[in-house]
Amino acid sequence: MRALRSIRYLLPLLVILAVPATSLAQFSASITVAPPELVVYTQPACPQDGYLWTPGYWGYSEEGYFWVPGTWVEPPTVGFLWTPGYWGWGGDRYAWNQGYWGSEVGFYGGVNYGFGYGGRGYEGGYWHNNQFSYNTYVNNVGGENFHNTYNKTVVVNTTNYVSYNGGSGGITTRPTAAEETYSHANHTAPTSAQTGQEHSASQNHEMLASVNHGHPAIAATSKPGEFTGKGVVAARGASVENKATEDKAAETKTTENRAAEDKATEAKATENRAAENKATENKAAENRTAENKATENKAAEDKAVENKATENKAAENRTAENKATENKAATTRATENKATEKKAATTRPTENKPAESKAAETKPAPKRTAAPPEHAAATTRNTPRPEVKPVKATTPRAEPEHKAAPARTESAPKPAPKPEAASKPAAAPRAPAPQHQAAPRPEAAPKASAPQHQAAPKPAAAPKAEPQHQTESKPSKPEPR
Repeated sequence: MRALRSIRYLLPLLVILAVPATSLAQFSASITVAPPELVVYTQPACPQDGYLWTPGYWGYSEEGYFWVPGTWVEPPTVGFLWTPGYWGWGGDRYAWNQGYWGSEVGFYGGVNYGFGYGGRGYEGGYWHNNQFSYNTYVNNVGGENFHNTYNKTVVVNTTNYVSYNGGSGGITTRPTAAEETYSHANHTAPTSAQTGQEHSASQNHEMLASVNHGHPAIAATSKPGEFTGKGVVAARGASVENKATEDKAAETKTTENRAAEDKATEAKATENRAAENKATENKAAENRTAENKATENKAAEDKAVENKATENKAAENRTAENKATENKAATTRATENKATEKKAATTRPTENKPAESKAAETKPAPKRTAAPPEHAAATTRNTPRPEVKPVKATTPRAEPEHKAAPARTESAPKPAPKPEAASKPAAAPRAPAPQHQAAPRPEAAPKASAPQHQAAPKPAAAPKAEPQHQTESKPSKPEPR
């Protein structure tokens, strides 16, 4: 019994050892419970020319099986095709064989994934001159961005949705020799977009088979990682429970979106109000500043006007004061000048009288030839006596006469003026006063005649001279002989 039991455990080990090394890498997980049937869904539209369809499949985690939505993927290299992964029975457990990229489509367990993956090979399209041609019979493509398309009928099995190969109830298809050979060739692992799609699905609780019962709300997407939007397709025949869950999720999403929108609107309104308040405050501040500026300008103008008026008033007052001062000074000067003139006028006759008397005393007597006494007396009688002005009480002293006499006696005797010059007193040039005062007495004149000349009156026609020339006297006109 022990030998038989040992043989039973050794057989699976021998099977695993018989698998090529390249195939061992395909076993990433193994469980004893078969995966659910494949999810039935409608393929979303291809988003871009050159993208290839990768069908959905069941993944596995600690919580059990979860659905990885099918999606359109850009291949890592032009000319590569996608070989889907599959679940296979390994004797006492199920193991997952990872999909890969390559120049040919290899064995994928005979699983009917649909959309060109009917169990063997790929009938959804092919590469030609570095461009992929799409079979529109099994692919949802169209529009202006797709020019390399064709339509070829493909037999689609809609009754078998088994998702694993071997074991109880599994697919019994075996790989062909070509597929077996290609399984040993070099392959390229899934792209980062594909691994991201699987990771996102593993984090979504709604994608668990225990939750959606094989009918997930997100069965396929137009691009990897996009689990919301128009590119999301739900599973066909999803249960009412799942539908309610989907509706609840959508409602929750809508509520969240509405709340976010309301919050954004409120925040925007708050910002707008703050901006309006700020603008109002700025406007008020500007208005206050303008008013203050206007008030300051007005005050400055008023102050300038007041200062100007004050200056003008002060200038007028100064002008009036200056005018009054000038008038007062002019009046004072006029009064002083008038008083000076009156005093000078009063003093001048007083000064002129002694000077005239002195001139009369110092005037030389004309030199006459000896004449008979009778003729002299007759001449004296016939000569008209000039008017003698009364002399004030202040009779001039005779001291100047006595003082000037010695000076004249020291100088040379001056001849008497000629009769012709004496006949024109107006044109005769004036001689300095001291010259007349210093005129010498004639030597031949008798001393007894001096009193006669002192008492001789001044001719009435003699012009009045300035004070400095008061002693000047004109020569008397000689009497005719």
